[in-house]
Amino acid sequence: MRKIAAVLLLSLSIAAAAQETPSTSNGEMTVWVSGGRGTTGSTANTGVLSFGLRYGWVLSGPRGPAPLRGRFEYALDAVPATVVLQHAHANTFGTGIDPLVLKWNFERHGRWGPYMEIDGGLLFTTDQVPLGTSNVNFTPGAAFGVQFFGHHWNPMIGVRYMHISNAGLSEPNPGINTVQVMLGLGRFFH
Repeated sequence: MRKIAAVLLLSLSIAAAAQETPSTSNGEMTVWVSGGRGTTGSTANTGVLSFGLRYGWVLSGPRGPAPLRGRFEYALDAVPATVVLQHAHANTFGTGIDPLVLKWNFERHGRWGPYMEIDGGLLFTTDQVPLGTSNVNFTPGAAFGVQFFGHHWNPMIGVRYMHISNAGLSEPNPGINTVQVMLGLGRFFH
């Protein structure tokens, strides 16, 4: 897994051509993948791997004091593929949507710029996640990371927290708390 991530990051950083940045653009398109493991309780050994597509709108000009200065972005994530690796023979496939992604693009520092975001959505799976609960779950989360500029498609890397839970719609409701690595290619546009 580490070799795949290293090869992906290296190939992403080789891409050439000038690119808009959040400070000069109106929107963003991103293709991303994230994966990680559960962190607590009975679901600590559960793995989650997701693939997503993002479309976002930069809604503000630069705002805030110097260390926090940045632009606000609203985005939607379509998540066409999620694999939840539960116990042996209980792995499941899902699809989802995050209709609420609130992202803060901090000002650039040379060829890179940090970001942070919070998001919320739904995950629909072929089997119950976690086992014995529900096929429909809510997926609130948060992420922080770095985008690298100066490319046609800009690479990004981040750390993402995602909670998977049916919000008490069925019992039991143990939920899954995951910490994930998120890799992506994004393009800002006018």
